[in-house]
Amino acid sequence: MQQQLPLRANYVVSGFVKHGTGSKLIPRSNYSSQGNPNYRRRQEKMLSELLSRQWALLHPGTRIHKIMVSDTEGRSGASQAANKFSFRNNTFPLLGDALIEETNSERCFFVVRDDLLHPFVNGNKARKLDAVLPLLDAHSVTDVYIYPRWTEDTDLQGYAHAAVSCAEKGIRAHLLLRGRQPEVSTGYNLVSTMYGNVMYIPTSVYANREEMLSKNAEIIAGENGCVLSLCDIVGASSGHDRTESADGVPFSSRSLHNQHIAQGAYERSLQKVVIIKEGAGDVVALLGLIRLVEYLSQPSLFGRAHKVEVIVDAGTGTTAIGLGLGMLLFGLHWEVTAVMLADTIEGYKRQEKHLITEFMRCYGGDTLPLSSNVTAAGIVNWVKRFSPRKFGNVLKGEPEVCQQIAQQTGVLVDPVYTLSAWEVAVDKCQTQSGGTALTLMLHTGGTLGMFGLAQRYKSYFNAMQHNS
Repeated sequence: MQQQLPLRANYVVSGFVKHGTGSKLIPRSNYSSQGNPNYRRRQEKMLSELLSRQWALLHPGTRIHKIMVSDTEGRSGASQAANKFSFRNNTFPLLGDALIEETNSERCFFVVRDDLLHPFVNGNKARKLDAVLPLLDAHSVTDVYIYPRWTEDTDLQGYAHAAVSCAEKGIRAHLLLRGRQPEVSTGYNLVSTMYGNVMYIPTSVYANREEMLSKNAEIIAGENGCVLSLCDIVGASSGHDRTESADGVPFSSRSLHNQHIAQGAYERSLQKVVIIKEGAGDVVALLGLIRLVEYLSQPSLFGRAHKVEVIVDAGTGTTAIGLGLGMLLFGLHWEVTAVMLADTIEGYKRQEKHLITEFMRCYGGDTLPLSSNVTAAGIVNWVKRFSPRKFGNVLKGEPEVCQQIAQQTGVLVDPVYTLSAWEVAVDKCQTQSGGTALTLMLHTGGTLGMFGLAQRYKSYFNAMQHNS
């Protein structure tokens, strides 16, 4: 039986579960220490401690749908992409032991419906915040500052999700945006305004956004408050970077307000302001994705014996990197393919190397099955979108494709993010045969971004009415 849709609770503690009696938590690559039983015990203990923590999601489970793909003859007026295939959705597919024989005879792929996790806090943002929110609560954070890389409505979903989650916990969320306030707020822009504090900054002032953000954060903190990054809190919680200087002040406290507040003063601060990177691209965000991999690899779902290729769209790339780490840590014969949307392959590889290095530093790289070889080789297969374009742009006919998918399957994808992953998943299942990897698409949410896109691309979206 497939797990029911999880409900959100205050927080819940989840422990590491070893699935099966003979499973080994070893990476796919060969390491000389694998044969050492003491190393394996330390490794298993570290993974147990890594996942035995407070989580924002009551349960890591999510709905899984199965999409059957077939050729179809196109309709006049429809875009070429829309009339190439037709789709059918099985909302209660057979998983576990029946998985392989069920899928060998048909072209299909599976969709992890993380877009259904929460009305607003869904998709990959819910996974990234899974371990972040309890951390903010534990440190009595009063305010959170998030600055997006881009300022279109489709790019504000990360802030909107964080604003809603923080509001549920009594934490104030702040967002600085470049330019003027739109005449009509809609989609994620409207959600951000309702749940958080949105400030519009002139382009000339916004040029040096990190300095601008730091100054505004210090204003919120006040004279007796403090400003930290999420990494500072992670370091304090994990015990890393706690080396004291000559005056006895921990180096991790050097980033506090006015650069001289000691740890005791931080704990007494009335205003505690934390700056979160765009897309929640901090190392602690990886933990929620690792937890998702543990859930999906249960014997009752996709198991550990099957080869699985997970397809995901990539904005900052944090989600793909977290999934790849989870696959490596649990020794799965799985792969993650990320569709590059907002950066070059060199930029994504730099982000991958940075997050893996930070993960090893914060969570015990000497015990976990990671090494400098893993950092250099990479754990994500980065691929270009089938129809490359400047990030945030929509091509003619793509809203019609999203409409067709929605009408035939009940799954809503958007042309900026999730359509790119859907296209790759459809292409993968065309060559599907016995012994090949199962194709699994992670739906990263973004539904409300369609409202903003409909305003920007009125003619494209109006065309859907003539083809329906």
